[in-house]
Amino acid sequence: MIFLTALPLFWIMISASRGGHWGAWMPSSISAFEGTCVSIPCRFDFPDELRPAVVHGVWYFNSPYPKNYPPVVFKSRTQVVHESFQGRSRLLGDLGLRNCTLLLSSLSPELGGKYYFRGDLGGYNQYTFSEHSVLDIINTPNIVVPPEVVAGTEVEVSCMVPDNCPELRPELSWLGHEGLGEPSVLGRLREDEGTWVQVSLLHFVPTRGANGHRLGCQASFPNTTLQFEGYASLDVKYPPVIVEMNSSVEAIEGSHVSLLCGADSNPPPLLTWMRDGTVLREAVAESLLLELEEVTPAEDGVYACLAENAYGQDNRTVELSVMYAPWKPTVNGTVVAVEGETVSILCSTQSNPDPILTIFKEKQILATVIYESELQLELPAVSPEDDGEYWCVAENQYGQRATAFNLSVEFAPMLLLESHCAAARDTVQCLCVVKSNPEPSVAFELPSRNVTVNESEREFVYSERSGLVLTSILTLRGQAQAPPRIICTARNLYGAKSLELPFQGAHRLMWAKIGPVGAVVTFAILIAIICYITQTRRKKNVTESPSFSAGDNPPVLFSSDFRISGAPEKYESKEVSTLESH
Repeated sequence: MIFLTALPLFWIMISASRGGHWGAWMPSSISAFEGTCVSIPCRFDFPDELRPAVVHGVWYFNSPYPKNYPPVVFKSRTQVVHESFQGRSRLLGDLGLRNCTLLLSSLSPELGGKYYFRGDLGGYNQYTFSEHSVLDIINTPNIVVPPEVVAGTEVEVSCMVPDNCPELRPELSWLGHEGLGEPSVLGRLREDEGTWVQVSLLHFVPTRGANGHRLGCQASFPNTTLQFEGYASLDVKYPPVIVEMNSSVEAIEGSHVSLLCGADSNPPPLLTWMRDGTVLREAVAESLLLELEEVTPAEDGVYACLAENAYGQDNRTVELSVMYAPWKPTVNGTVVAVEGETVSILCSTQSNPDPILTIFKEKQILATVIYESELQLELPAVSPEDDGEYWCVAENQYGQRATAFNLSVEFAPMLLLESHCAAARDTVQCLCVVKSNPEPSVAFELPSRNVTVNESEREFVYSERSGLVLTSILTLRGQAQAPPRIICTARNLYGAKSLELPFQGAHRLMWAKIGPVGAVVTFAILIAIICYITQTRRKKNVTESPSFSAGDNPPVLFSSDFRISGAPEKYESKEVSTLESH
């Protein structure tokens, strides 16, 4: 708001009291448009005891001291002036009334400067006043804009021009104010130092769109061609609005990603890129680029851009989706089960987009899902056939990963049909083939001799396991005129099975079953048996057979009539059913 007053003229006196001292008053500064005129108001005083008949005066330009020969602007005694002021200066005031007001016309830039007045009362009564007025020759109106213009808040802009020429009065009009508001003219106002101004006001509520708007004021003088224009650009302050930002972004793992955020505000905003509350980058700028090198799935998520200044803030988000191949699937669930139980196996992975998940066994697809991260496999009432290696495969358009896992089905022993005995010359070989999980203990029983031989007696029994199948071989040497009954019993924690082994005429099949390694081991066992029998027969002083506690596995020796030399004579026999199950 412009504050102008119409107070009485303030005199600048050399002395505080009027009368009895030299003193003068004039505005310290005054302005006028080029080509117009200016009236510099001036009053002076001198001591009362000086009563001159005639009062004269002189106006000097840029210096108060005559000895410096400053240009004379006006001189009442001779009317002789400097050539720059010829025809352009005259005195408006009456020196006898102590009024020294000066009028300068046809103003040009070179007339701008300091003007001093000297009183001449005759003789030695002359005095040059130190007070002076500075004339400013202008050619543009003065547009006054408040130091802070905020969008949405009413402002007042004023146009002020000097009105110190009594011969020419300025008229004001606004330029470029359309859409802002209607001007109001205050008219001619007097300033504190006695100079005059013309003032026009413009009230409006600016928007962010008005920022940078060029607002003008024109001063014209009727009946002349003189026109002067001045302009001011509006600096409208307003809060940020994010105007530029990526939409949702998809990027392949390992690629380069650029996220751009641009905001419109005045002053420029502080732009901040954030993710999960963590500041990634910030700067005072109109736009800010966030560079992500070789993106990983861990960088997948929502990114936020915050724009703020002293007048407000704005924020927006963008979602970055990192596309990548499936991770190696993980398998959580039952990997060991008892026959007849229901098995549930969960295979899961992570990828973008979601993968196709497949579980298969021996190239047979058991379960599959499309565009899901988890796959559940249900196997009701598992059997030994379900035992084995499984694969979980995850794939999408960016790659494939697989995980193998084993399902172990535990079950009671099963004696396979390959189990039998074969006699050749003086040797009997019995093959007990058992399928079981966990591995069973196998024992061979000779009921007629009250003898049981198990795997711990390696000189008579050799065992070899392949997968879930255990093959145990019992080898007996002697004259096999009447082959004994031999019962094979397999036992684990889930039960037991027994089978009286049938005899076959040939034993070639047994060698094929046990393979070359088994043949070598069997041959070694035969040599050991022969040596053992030889040593036993030499022990003539043995009169009593040793006894065995429960759980011991006594050695079994066979004579030519299959008599077990080391067994107790009253060894209690066990009643064994052909296919016993516990």
